[in-house]
Amino acid sequence: MQEKDQHRTNARNAGNRLVAGHASEDPFAAAFKATRMPMIVTDPHQPDNPIIFCNEAFRKLTGYSDDQIIGRNCRFLQGPDTDPDTVSKVREAVATGRDVAVDILNYRKDGSTFWNAVFISPVRDEAGSIVYFFASQLDFTNVKSREADLAAARHEAEAEVAKHTANLRSALEARMLLVHEVDHRVKNNLLTMASIVKMHIRVTRDDGRRQTLLSVLNRIEALSTVQRKLFTLEDVSKFDMSEFTRELVTDLVDATGRKDIRLSLDLAPLLVPAVKATPLSLIVNELVGDAVRRGLSDGGGDINVVVRRLNGHLLMRIEDTSEPVDFDVENAELGRMLLEASAHQLGAEIERKQEGRRTIVDVVLLVGDLEEDAR
Repeated sequence: MQEKDQHRTNARNAGNRLVAGHASEDPFAAAFKATRMPMIVTDPHQPDNPIIFCNEAFRKLTGYSDDQIIGRNCRFLQGPDTDPDTVSKVREAVATGRDVAVDILNYRKDGSTFWNAVFISPVRDEAGSIVYFFASQLDFTNVKSREADLAAARHEAEAEVAKHTANLRSALEARMLLVHEVDHRVKNNLLTMASIVKMHIRVTRDDGRRQTLLSVLNRIEALSTVQRKLFTLEDVSKFDMSEFTRELVTDLVDATGRKDIRLSLDLAPLLVPAVKATPLSLIVNELVGDAVRRGLSDGGGDINVVVRRLNGHLLMRIEDTSEPVDFDVENAELGRMLLEASAHQLGAEIERKQEGRRTIVDVVLLVGDLEEDAR
């Protein structure tokens, strides 16, 4: 018993040291504690990789108190109906220091079950050694229930579709609820990935690695923006390209804090199929980000972004005027590869012209006959 108490004391001390490493005003530490997503940190250097820190959301999800959680391996949430193959998958990933994402049946303190979407990732120091494991959870029990309800409604509608149009409408509404639940989960997973990258940035001392992580974080945040914009319209099959471009470009320029980077926007209302949203977001992010980096010279620069519809095509032009600056070759090559892959996926044409200090990039792709004005 004394040995068990000592292990829990060691775990709590490790958690206190982790918290002490973040200033009280640190926005990441505050977000970790306050977020509604349950999160824990474990210490693989202690026996049985115990939990050393958890937030309030995790305590609410499981029903356990802080004293009942700290110092224990998170397997205490498993029960009779937990899938052993899933448990083995988690154990193997932790043992080999790999990321892992699983859906697992867990048990609360009161014995009730819940479906838990778990994402676990190692946190490494500058030498590449694992110092912690970070895990986020998401209770998606309601989504599981809705999936079953939706399946039953769909079978009934297929059997009597001619007589029961009202039932069919109800099933479609239920399907829409499910889509929004999935969207919520995707946004939470993107938030989790961004949080993990930010944590990695904090523990990284190598400037080159930090810049690489920042470029990854920039692209994750662009995807988060497009995911948020996908559900601003009643029809989720369409995506408002102009509004997305306005928000992303403005955020990219504002983030520089530079008053000498002058931005002008000419954005006509334009809807495109939602399936094109992700590759389009990456194209906008890469091209505008490239223009912003060129505008970080001493003289700043002008950036003009145009989005309009032309004979069933989307025309996007990004034009900038600035002094050339040195750039990160590795990041530039990654940007080029992302542009090529996204353009290929869309069937888009990208044309770049250089006229002295002036760079013009045109992106043209077929978007069909969707309505131009979303409002």
